[in-house]
Amino acid sequence: MEHITSTPTGKAPAERFTGDVYLNMIEAPTEPARLAAGLVRFTPGARTNWHTHTNGQTLYITDGTGLVGTRDGHVVKVTAGETVKCPAGEEHWHGATENTLMAHIAMVVGDGNGDGTTWLEPVTDEQYAKAQATVA
Repeated sequence: MEHITSTPTGKAPAERFTGDVYLNMIEAPTEPARLAAGLVRFTPGARTNWHTHTNGQTLYITDGTGLVGTRDGHVVKVTAGETVKCPAGEEHWHGATENTLMAHIAMVVGDGNGDGTTWLEPVTDEQYAKAQATVA
Protein backbone atom coordinates (compact mmCIF):
# COMPACT_ATOMS: atom_id res chain seq x y z
CA MET A 1 0.00 0.00 0.00
CA GLU A 2 1.11 3.53 -0.69
CA HIS A 3 -0.41 6.38 1.33
CA ILE A 4 -0.18 9.70 -0.51
CA THR A 5 -1.08 12.59 1.75
CA SER A 6 -0.96 15.36 -0.85
CA THR A 7 -0.20 16.09 -4.48
CA PRO A 8 1.13 19.37 -5.84
CA THR A 9 -1.23 21.73 -7.65
CA GLY A 10 0.00 22.96 -11.00
CA LYS A 11 -1.42 25.36 -13.53
CA ALA A 12 -2.75 23.48 -16.55
CA PRO A 13 -0.91 24.25 -19.82
CA ALA A 14 -2.25 27.30 -21.68
CA GLU A 15 -1.92 25.52 -25.04
CA ARG A 16 -4.65 23.06 -23.95
CA PHE A 17 -6.99 25.29 -21.92
CA THR A 18 -8.72 28.68 -22.04
CA GLY A 19 -8.74 30.56 -18.73
CA ASP A 20 -7.29 29.55 -15.40
CA VAL A 21 -7.30 25.81 -14.78
CA TYR A 22 -5.45 23.94 -12.03
CA LEU A 23 -4.49 20.27 -11.88
CA ASN A 24 -3.60 17.79 -9.15
CA MET A 25 -2.53 14.44 -10.60
CA ILE A 26 -4.03 11.55 -8.68
CA GLU A 27 -2.49 8.79 -10.78
CA ALA A 28 0.12 9.08 -13.54
CA PRO A 29 0.62 5.44 -14.47
CA THR A 30 3.71 3.46 -15.29
CA GLU A 31 3.47 0.22 -17.27
CA PRO A 32 1.66 -2.05 -17.01
CA ALA A 33 -0.91 0.27 -15.40
CA ARG A 34 -2.74 2.58 -17.81
CA LEU A 35 -5.20 4.56 -15.67
CA ALA A 36 -4.50 8.29 -15.48
CA ALA A 37 -6.60 10.38 -13.11
CA GLY A 38 -6.47 13.99 -12.06
CA LEU A 39 -8.47 16.53 -10.10
CA VAL A 40 -9.04 19.48 -12.45
CA ARG A 41 -10.37 22.82 -11.18
CA PHE A 42 -11.80 25.37 -13.62
CA THR A 43 -12.37 29.02 -12.75
CA PRO A 44 -15.51 30.66 -14.18
CA GLY A 45 -15.40 30.63 -17.99
CA ALA A 46 -12.37 28.32 -18.13
CA ARG A 47 -12.48 25.26 -20.37
CA THR A 48 -10.45 22.65 -22.20
CA ASN A 49 -9.62 22.74 -25.88
CA TRP A 50 -11.45 20.32 -28.12
CA HIS A 51 -9.88 16.89 -27.65
CA THR A 52 -10.38 13.13 -28.00
CA HIS A 53 -9.30 10.05 -26.06
CA THR A 54 -8.28 6.75 -27.62
CA ASN A 55 -10.14 4.77 -24.96
CA GLY A 56 -12.69 7.37 -23.87
CA GLN A 57 -12.85 9.49 -20.73
CA THR A 58 -14.89 9.51 -17.53
CA LEU A 59 -15.52 12.78 -15.68
CA TYR A 60 -16.79 12.76 -12.10
CA ILE A 61 -17.93 16.24 -11.05
CA THR A 62 -16.82 17.05 -7.48
CA ASP A 63 -17.81 20.71 -7.11
CA GLY A 64 -19.61 23.56 -8.82
CA THR A 65 -21.40 23.67 -12.15
CA GLY A 66 -19.92 22.96 -15.56
CA LEU A 67 -20.55 22.16 -19.19
CA VAL A 68 -19.53 19.25 -21.40
CA GLY A 69 -19.99 19.68 -25.15
CA THR A 70 -19.51 17.64 -28.31
CA ARG A 71 -18.88 18.59 -31.95
CA ASP A 72 -22.47 17.81 -32.91
CA GLY A 73 -23.65 20.57 -30.55
CA HIS A 74 -24.85 18.34 -27.70
CA VAL A 75 -24.17 20.10 -24.38
CA VAL A 76 -24.92 18.94 -20.85
CA LYS A 77 -24.84 21.00 -17.68
CA VAL A 78 -23.17 19.07 -14.86
CA THR A 79 -23.10 19.49 -11.10
CA ALA A 80 -21.41 17.82 -8.13
CA GLY A 81 -22.05 14.09 -7.88
CA GLU A 82 -22.74 13.59 -11.60
CA THR A 83 -20.66 11.53 -14.03
CA VAL A 84 -20.18 11.98 -17.77
CA LYS A 85 -18.68 9.28 -20.00
CA CYS A 86 -17.16 10.44 -23.29
CA PRO A 87 -16.78 7.56 -25.75
CA ALA A 88 -13.52 6.70 -27.48
CA GLY A 89 -12.68 9.08 -30.31
CA GLU A 90 -15.46 11.60 -29.58
CA GLU A 91 -14.36 15.22 -29.98
CA HIS A 92 -15.48 17.08 -26.86
CA TRP A 93 -14.62 19.78 -24.34
CA HIS A 94 -15.49 20.53 -20.71
CA GLY A 95 -15.22 23.41 -18.29
CA ALA A 96 -16.90 25.75 -15.86
CA THR A 97 -19.96 27.84 -16.56
CA GLU A 98 -19.41 31.57 -17.04
CA ASN A 99 -20.35 32.38 -13.42
CA THR A 100 -19.28 29.37 -11.36
CA LEU A 101 -16.26 27.27 -10.56
CA MET A 102 -16.28 23.60 -11.53
CA ALA A 103 -14.04 20.75 -10.46
CA HIS A 104 -13.94 17.19 -11.71
CA ILE A 105 -11.87 14.07 -11.51
CA ALA A 106 -10.87 13.20 -15.07
CA MET A 107 -10.06 9.53 -15.72
CA VAL A 108 -8.62 8.02 -18.89
CA VAL A 109 -7.17 4.64 -19.75
CA GLY A 110 -4.04 5.11 -21.83
CA ASP A 111 -3.15 3.32 -25.02
CA GLY A 112 0.33 2.08 -24.08
CA ASN A 113 1.94 5.19 -25.61
CA GLY A 114 0.71 7.72 -23.06
CA ASP A 115 -2.76 8.72 -21.93
CA GLY A 116 -4.28 8.52 -25.42
CA THR A 117 -5.39 12.17 -25.52
CA THR A 118 -5.25 14.10 -28.79
CA TRP A 119 -5.47 17.86 -28.17
CA LEU A 120 -7.14 20.01 -30.81
CA GLU A 121 -7.97 23.71 -31.23
CA PRO A 122 -9.46 25.95 -28.52
CA VAL A 123 -13.22 26.20 -28.04
CA THR A 124 -14.02 29.67 -29.39
CA ASP A 125 -15.83 32.29 -27.34
CA GLU A 126 -18.74 31.93 -29.79
CA GLN A 127 -18.92 28.14 -29.33
CA TYR A 128 -18.76 28.58 -25.56
CA ALA A 129 -21.51 31.23 -25.55
CA LYS A 130 -23.72 29.00 -27.68
CA ALA A 131 -23.16 26.11 -25.25
CA GLN A 132 -24.10 28.37 -22.33
CA ALA A 133 -27.29 29.44 -24.13
CA THR A 134 -28.16 25.80 -24.93
CA VAL A 135 -28.38 24.84 -21.24
CA ALA A 136 -29.73 28.14 -19.87
